[in-house]
Amino acid sequence: MTEVKGMKNIMTEIRLEQTKEPKTLPLPEDPLVFGTIFTDHMLEVDYTDGKGWHDARIVPYHNLELDPAAMVFHYGQEMFEGLKAYKTEDGRILLFRPDKNLERANNSNRRLMIPEIPDDIFLEGIQKLVRIDERWIPTKPGTSLYIRPFVIATDPFLGVRPSYTYKFMVILSPVGPYYPEGLDPVKIWIEDEYVRAVRGGIGETKTGGNYVASMAAQIKAHEEGYSQVLWLDGVERKYIEEVGAMNIFFKINGKVVTPVLNGSILPGVTRDACIALCKEWGYTLEERKISVDELEKAARDGSLEEVWGTGTAAVISPVGHLRYEQDVFQIQDGGIGELSQRLYDTVTGIQLGKIEDTHGWTVEVK
Repeated sequence: MTEVKGMKNIMTEIRLEQTKEPKTLPLPEDPLVFGTIFTDHMLEVDYTDGKGWHDARIVPYHNLELDPAAMVFHYGQEMFEGLKAYKTEDGRILLFRPDKNLERANNSNRRLMIPEIPDDIFLEGIQKLVRIDERWIPTKPGTSLYIRPFVIATDPFLGVRPSYTYKFMVILSPVGPYYPEGLDPVKIWIEDEYVRAVRGGIGETKTGGNYVASMAAQIKAHEEGYSQVLWLDGVERKYIEEVGAMNIFFKINGKVVTPVLNGSILPGVTRDACIALCKEWGYTLEERKISVDELEKAARDGSLEEVWGTGTAAVISPVGHLRYEQDVFQIQDGGIGELSQRLYDTVTGIQLGKIEDTHGWTVEVK
């Protein structure tokens, strides 16, 4: 385990108002459909231009009241993040690399002209909220407590400029697997009509605009029986970028290849961990451009040995089939590859405290 910058000498006081009407916990046999159940409390912090972030508070989960002219509704100035809390067999609560989420959140904020969130507000606020609602952390295999930090622009103004006021909030949701397939390989549609992002845009930020841009292709893929869309670059329309909710990896002739971060790809926290593990295990790992033609050739000649996605929600998601235009390619026997399985077992083992964390990736909630 590691200490994270901002965990010591916390100067921000976080006010607590506990709920008087606790919700009923899901039953052990209830399916925890991803993102549909929410806990008793939430974190709220206000920002005012000239005053900064203030009035940090944990309050009962509640609906928001916003002016209809709030700038988030009209100009999309908002950022969100995603991380998870896990309960170990000995009762400890672990977060996985929250410092990387803070780093990425503030990278997004800078690009979106949102004020950066101080370390103590983000990290201490999440810790306190998770501790208060720890009874919601599920312990069945494949489950966790999903943590959603986000910022919205609240200034009531119909004009294109950065807002003068914001809300930073964190909500919690007990979840099962992101994909209904769980760890079973998913089918991925390589999109050749729509584009999601271009270099110099906001593709590397975690903001709603990137996700709404993906929905038309996502619906098209779902109608054809595919779980997710794999995006090509927005200029030449031939280089692999990322899946809608994941980064993507390929194992080709024994080498691990993943698209290089180019300004239109989200820098995934789980992606970064998998890169570190693959290098540690002795694999040749290349972060580079990979064309759909190269991928198609490797699938045809059998050198495409494994494909998997990585992300906070799914952790590791093996890919069994790829579709490009009218061609469908099965990856090897369509099952889970050896490296995909090893990565899943290792990352989840560290997250659950079952495997020694030699990288300093976990933070215990005190």
